Amino acid sequence: MITIEKLAKSYAGGGPILRGVDVTFVRGQVVAIAGPSGAGKSTLLRCINGLEAFDAGSIRVENDTLVPGGDRTNAQALAAIRGRVGFVFQTWNLFAHRTALANVMEAPVHVRKTAVSEARARAESLLERVGLAHRANAYPHELSGGEQQRVAIARALAMDPAALLLDEPTSALDPSRKGEVLAVLRALAESGMTMLLVTHDIAFAREVAHRAVVIAEGRIAADGDPKHVLAPEE
Repeated sequence: MITIEKLAKSYAGGGPILRGVDVTFVRGQVVAIAGPSGAGKSTLLRCINGLEAFDAGSIRVENDTLVPGGDRTNAQALAAIRGRVGFVFQTWNLFAHRTALANVMEAPVHVRKTAVSEARARAESLLERVGLAHRANAYPHELSGGEQQRVAIARALAMDPAALLLDEPTSALDPSRKGEVLAVLRALAESGMTMLLVTHDIAFAREVAHRAVVIAEGRIAADGDPKHVLAPEE
């Protein structure tokens, strides 16, 4: 579903963060992307969804290909990819002035031009799916971190994505809230959703992922069965 070839990326004033990454992700897989901080994991995810421009190589998502050059060069492909690939951020990034329900409705109504009544029904169903139907009218500041992240997951699902990219979705949460989000991700994995999950939670990755890709110093250092690739936590 996603093919990355010779992907390279450097930041101005710094060294290379991705050094010729070659990797393919298959539909229906849950892939844990692990590795030390600063290795390029989040940058890889952000390049797939066009949140970061890259310097060399290519990214193909189904029939659409991104190349170096940023948003203007890739406008048509980016629109298609963002319509099919959802992104869940580390710190949820909800619209503070909108309720949980309105946050989930936002993209279908304004991007897909879905009828408001249809978008509302879908949003209500998704909030129920993530265990937050009773918080539909709450604003982000009224929600815990775990609840906000579950709203963010529902928001990503509202566009009926073919795949989800999740950038350390539990790292900003305290232990009591982390379990809420992991339960939602576990259910999504069991449903067959394609997911690329950047995570430091090795135990969870070993439990739910079909495959683990380890990135170190901007390169693929290991790729295979999570139970073999990822050392158990001490």
